[in-house]
Amino acid sequence: MFRFLTSKPLWVNILAGVILLILLLLLFLGSLDIITHHGKTMKIPSVLGQSIDQARKTLESQGFEVQIQDSVYNDTVPPLQVLKQFPEPDNLVKVNRTLYLTINMAVAPEIEMPNLLSMTFRNAEMVLQRYGLKIGDTVFKPDFARNSVLDQIYNGTSIKPGTKIRQGSSITLVLGNGVGMEFVVPDLFGLTYREARSALSEGGLIIGSVVSDADVQDTANAFVYRQYPGRLDYEGKPNHIRQGQIIDIWLSVQKRERIVDSSAVQLPH
Repeated sequence: MFRFLTSKPLWVNILAGVILLILLLLLFLGSLDIITHHGKTMKIPSVLGQSIDQARKTLESQGFEVQIQDSVYNDTVPPLQVLKQFPEPDNLVKVNRTLYLTINMAVAPEIEMPNLLSMTFRNAEMVLQRYGLKIGDTVFKPDFARNSVLDQIYNGTSIKPGTKIRQGSSITLVLGNGVGMEFVVPDLFGLTYREARSALSEGGLIIGSVVSDADVQDTANAFVYRQYPGRLDYEGKPNHIRQGQIIDIWLSVQKRERIVDSSAVQLPH
């Protein structure tokens, strides 16, 4: 072989060497396409709705790489189910392409319970949706604040704002029925104006007209000697009143003695 090479002119040997190198380079490039699947594309199968294990098996068996990009919580689908994939199904991509999956969390995340008290039902509903919580039952109780949230209940117990709770939990709302609780008219006789106002406020009642005697200068410390409606009706039976309603009162400087039941209903004059 050596004698054959040395018997040829130098330029012939150089030319043969160049041709050999070109052939080897072409052979290498051709085998590189085969090894790397250069130019080969595949349609991405849909794995939406599959479990992550099933989706990974499906994709890897077709030559794709799989990576979990994100996890979110959705209480309407099973845990660890594929919710989103990128690139999307039916796109043509190169073999060995990495596909990114978004899956449903295995356990609902904890959030802080929002403060719904005094909100309208509609506003409370929107806040619960924003926090990923559900409305359970709605319970109405006597209160003049119609459709206003009076209490928020979780698992049968009032839950305070800021308490940790699982997303997706159901919250029962206690709402006012707009009527108010009915109870016996309180007896204000002998109370000062300040005491009467406090008593009515605690019962959800409102002071209406205040009629003071001519010599009353300090209204706060004047005494109630008459009210309308009174505690009793003309037959001596208790009068009833609802939250949010009004009671008129009459004031005097001195605390009077009750001669007759001044709390009985009398028409104001």
